[in-house]
Amino acid sequence: MTATVEAGETTITSGTEVRPVRFHQVGKAFGHGQKAVVALDQVDLDVYAGEFVCLLGASGCGKTTLLNLVAGLDQPTSGRIELSSSRPAVVFQEPALMPWLTAAGNVELPLRMAGVPKAARRAKAAELLELVRLAGLGDKRPHELSGGMRQRVALARALASTTDNTGSGAGKPSLLLMDEPFSALDAITRDVLQGELLRIWRATGTAILFVTHDVREAVRLGQRVVLLSSRPGRVVRQWDVDDLSGAGETDAVDEINAELRKVISSHAAA
Repeated sequence: MTATVEAGETTITSGTEVRPVRFHQVGKAFGHGQKAVVALDQVDLDVYAGEFVCLLGASGCGKTTLLNLVAGLDQPTSGRIELSSSRPAVVFQEPALMPWLTAAGNVELPLRMAGVPKAARRAKAAELLELVRLAGLGDKRPHELSGGMRQRVALARALASTTDNTGSGAGKPSLLLMDEPFSALDAITRDVLQGELLRIWRATGTAILFVTHDVREAVRLGQRVVLLSSRPGRVVRQWDVDDLSGAGETDAVDEINAELRKVISSHAAA
């Protein structure tokens, strides 16, 4: 079954294709009448099971708004979003950890809210902390961890949410939403965590929808890069960048940068 989020409501429809999320002519406006701000307009986009898709665009183009719609934090004004994944989880720019909980307690939180028994959720938290290379640090509180470590805990917590097999999400493809999760980190830590994210993605098979301003990051991480126009956000172009390296990666970065500059220039001239 596929949950369909339409303008103002959620319904259930049948679906057989393995696509954790599909956008059909999705639009989002804030406000009403002449004062309304149109953030997204007629967005069509599919994300396939296990796929890593990077959303790229200038500031204010609606990338974060798109993630919020998928996460259920807001509703589209027009069009519809079909979800056939387990409950999507979000990793934000800031880790947003509960400071009074340990690292393991933060990872266990979505499992506890889902009613997972204590022994099972502790075992899952330990497994996920090991996956993000924080084994043995589960008893540490956020203030005792570095920024990069805190973001790893946030990632483990999100994975705990997407891999819950106790409820209605059992057996469905998982979906992780990431909103510029490394932008606040120093360059060395960011580079390390990009590599770690790729390792974790390959190990878990989780579909990822990743928002970034950084073209090089998008090409390094994504299998597909999707460029949104400046406000209102529309899909302008898409690139298959899977397994690029060396000159191929450099050429892709240059081409996408050129298209991004065109998008920004056309918006400035409007």
